Amino acid sequence: MTTAGRVRRQTFLDADARSAVLALATAAGDADGAYPLSEHVVLHLRQGGEAPAVHLLAHADRQRDDPDRTPRGRLIGYAHVDVTDPVAGASAEAVVHPAHRRAGLGRALIHAALDVASEGRAPAGRLRLWAHGGHPSASALALAMGFTRQRTLLQLRRSLYAPVPEPRFPSGVRLRPFRAGTDDDAWLALNAEAFADLPDQGRLVRADLHARLAEPWFDPAGFLLAERVADGALLGFHWTKVHGTARDQTPPDHTPPHPHDPIGEVYVLGVAPAAASTGLGTALTLAGLRYLRGRGLDQAMLYVDEANPRAMALYTKLGFARWSTDICFTRAV
Repeated sequence: MTTAGRVRRQTFLDADARSAVLALATAAGDADGAYPLSEHVVLHLRQGGEAPAVHLLAHADRQRDDPDRTPRGRLIGYAHVDVTDPVAGASAEAVVHPAHRRAGLGRALIHAALDVASEGRAPAGRLRLWAHGGHPSASALALAMGFTRQRTLLQLRRSLYAPVPEPRFPSGVRLRPFRAGTDDDAWLALNAEAFADLPDQGRLVRADLHARLAEPWFDPAGFLLAERVADGALLGFHWTKVHGTARDQTPPDHTPPHPHDPIGEVYVLGVAPAAASTGLGTALTLAGLRYLRGRGLDQAMLYVDEANPRAMALYTKLGFARWSTDICFTRAV
């Protein structure tokens, strides 16, 4: 098939379609060395994929020897368009099967995403397009289609075999695990305060928190809270994550396994402004790394905005080094 035929639009995906999208993403991630969909999109897919997101799908022509038994043939292209942010505008992520690239399908998916964003669903009048892994061909396509580079998100990694110093917490501060149902409101308030200038994280609400607590990777023992001993006020947190499965294991939710051993992640690290410059951020980072190492993991990763020199300095000091890049492009619609 040339451009993989028509790009179809849907506002709901059934279980089979969601599985097909996740399998497509895994195939692309295996080929590119970077998973093509963000956590936000994967969560949306696992929980049903209902509106207000828009799903753009392209299937291969049905062939006699096509092992896929769906009437439309195998899914070879997908784009997710989120139209819920009236300030930043719509955002899109697209993936094309490695065997069906260089045939115009990526361009067709992005054109379809621009059409969605231009239909009055994106009040900000622009589309944000994410290229995970900083793949050169994805960046070249975005620039060729009139997008401009807006934001760069770096993935850093660190060996857990290297020494991880004992954390030193400020006087009067203690560490404890998160208690679901008890700490929800206090954590949401702290998260909003710590990430007031980062809406993607700071605007999380109870439903967002509970969606993550329901994920198969969630472990309350790895969700570390720093509280003031005197009154129990939360001052900071380090939410760790273990993702990816060993090659001979199947994930609990039966999605396609990642072809690598588990890796730990500094998932979210936040400190209250009142506790800034006290060393709490460093102590929380070290505590989380020691927890991950205690799980038998040999590597830790994290994401940080390239435009955040303070965070970059902290993580570099603690032994992290650049691994890969995610780029956000924007274009008016």
